Amino acid sequence: MADPSSYRPKPGQIPDSPGVYKFRDEHRRVIYVGKAKSLRQRLANYFQPLVSLHPRTATMVTTAASVEWTVVSTEVEALQLEYSWIKEFDPRFNVKYRDDKSYPYLAVTLNEEFPRVQVLRGHKKKGVRYFGPYAHAWAIRETVDLMLRVFPVRTCSAGVFRNAASAGRPCLLGYIGKCSAPCVGRVTPEEHRELAEEFCDFMAGRTGTYIRRLEKQMMLAAEDMEYEKAGRLRDDIEALRRAMEKSAVVLADATDADLIALAEDELEAAVQIFHVRGGRVRGQRGWVTDKVEAVDTAGLVEHAIQQLYGEESGDTVPKEVLVPALPEDSEAVTAWLAGRRGSNVSLRIPQRGDKKDLMETVARNAQQALVLHKTKRASDLTTRSRALEEIAEALDLDSAPLRIECFDISHLQGEDVVASMVVFEDGLPRKSEYRRFQIKGFEGQDDVRSMHEVISRRFKRYLAEKEKTGEWVDGDLMEGEVPAQTPGEDDGRPKRFAYPPQLVVVDGGQPQVAAARRALDELGIDDIAVCGLAKRLEEVWLPGDDDPVVLPRSSEGLYLLQRVRDTAHDFAIRYQRSKRTKRIRTSPLDAVPGLGETRKQALIKHFGSVKRLRQATIEQICEVPGMGRKTAESVVVALAQAAPAAPAVNTATGEIMEDDGGGTA
Repeated sequence: MADPSSYRPKPGQIPDSPGVYKFRDEHRRVIYVGKAKSLRQRLANYFQPLVSLHPRTATMVTTAASVEWTVVSTEVEALQLEYSWIKEFDPRFNVKYRDDKSYPYLAVTLNEEFPRVQVLRGHKKKGVRYFGPYAHAWAIRETVDLMLRVFPVRTCSAGVFRNAASAGRPCLLGYIGKCSAPCVGRVTPEEHRELAEEFCDFMAGRTGTYIRRLEKQMMLAAEDMEYEKAGRLRDDIEALRRAMEKSAVVLADATDADLIALAEDELEAAVQIFHVRGGRVRGQRGWVTDKVEAVDTAGLVEHAIQQLYGEESGDTVPKEVLVPALPEDSEAVTAWLAGRRGSNVSLRIPQRGDKKDLMETVARNAQQALVLHKTKRASDLTTRSRALEEIAEALDLDSAPLRIECFDISHLQGEDVVASMVVFEDGLPRKSEYRRFQIKGFEGQDDVRSMHEVISRRFKRYLAEKEKTGEWVDGDLMEGEVPAQTPGEDDGRPKRFAYPPQLVVVDGGQPQVAAARRALDELGIDDIAVCGLAKRLEEVWLPGDDDPVVLPRSSEGLYLLQRVRDTAHDFAIRYQRSKRTKRIRTSPLDAVPGLGETRKQALIKHFGSVKRLRQATIEQICEVPGMGRKTAESVVVALAQAAPAAPAVNTATGEIMEDDGGGTA
């Protein structure tokens, strides 16, 4: 524990101007990022007597070993830099909101020649129009199914689209009128794009125009006694109205706003967001976070706004953002939002009317989410704590193993040998720390030797990271001497292998455990415990013991070890399968010197398959853009030397299937 006075800047060193500051620990890792209108005034607050600080602030300043700052021109720049650094360094003492689930969006891929409507999750892609998020994917599919009557936009995958185009026949949706069938040329790319844009306009809330247009067309058809057409238009109008009913009208027709509400206690905070577009609730999402820093409601709102809009731009940032409390630098936050949107944004607290009523609804959702989270977490936290204590007691550890790393070896009959490393912290998986290894030291099947290699490589990296940060050096330093730092290495970013576990678990019995312990001993590491979990009887093996430790079947500790082991096993198998698949999918074109991936794909696209390419002449290959005669000759030679693959056989009919489709380069 550091004394804050030991690294307190001297009077006059800190500028009295806007900026962003970073606290680092003794290993140069960034542990907290903050911003201030005046760096001098803000940083002075951290160096008061510890008894006068908030307990969380006191914990942070005693964990830190240094502080540094960057001066900026405006408060808006400080807000942007703070967000960037929190995202980059992932400081442990900053409030970080994380989605409690991966919400599905309705997406329209306007970046494709023939835009596609589909359900997407995860990171947003450039050129794709998103609507939502929705609570359930089935809600999106029901809405799309209703709207395809009026806006028959493509919904099929790229493979289905190509197959339909090559066969000259549309899929079922094309036959029943729920797709305009651009794959077979029923509409031009321009006409199909116009359909997709109209679909987007309707989803964005501009519904009245289309309803009135269809009603007018229906009346004209009835007047002309085209009753079948009028009936279809009537059904289309009804379908659109049913789609609209799925999103209740809550505000005035033209309102585009996000409503953010909070429910909090001393330890945690829940955030709920309602996305209102065209007066209708188009999406909802929520987060729960630990209050690891001393922060009030206004600060939580500011963090939530950064999380929501830090990666957004244009119309995805609404005209209005309604909050329960204004951030401390509300003008700077408003200017930052306006910069991301490209036009003015109103950030305010609703005072009366429908917006205040809806904010109360959002707040009730936040309160329910916090209660539900606490109910679940209380049980989970108690169970995890008991599991870690049982493991510590069974393995005779000094303390509960808060970080556990598990290693597993996977192969298929001695080929494609790989290993996995999974990490559990406080009994929960930390997926960002998972790692994969290829066995490089030898060929063939030897799980014990493989385990020794993987453990050695992982902890050599750990020692290397310690040496770079000055936490550990080879040899003794003279008093006052500082270890040399490599430029750029002490930037505070989370390192790949910088954090040691308290317990290493290997998938296996005595031989694997002995190999892991030997690898650590060879590196001079004696403060990390090792155990193995054998699958046969779920026995726990310790180094040097002839008999295993047998945990009760009902033990929470055994269950946690099994979960860690099974996670490592699954992670290793997925990696091994991906390597095997990649090896199987190799092409004869891989043997052509100087032929890169781009030109291989161009060849396959031009000829349709490797089989047709094999039948082509040198002159025909030269017609492919970027292909010279010398390269074309090399392609012909490589394909001639490679034996053609055995034909595929339909196991149901015995029919030999010709390779006339697309190939893989």
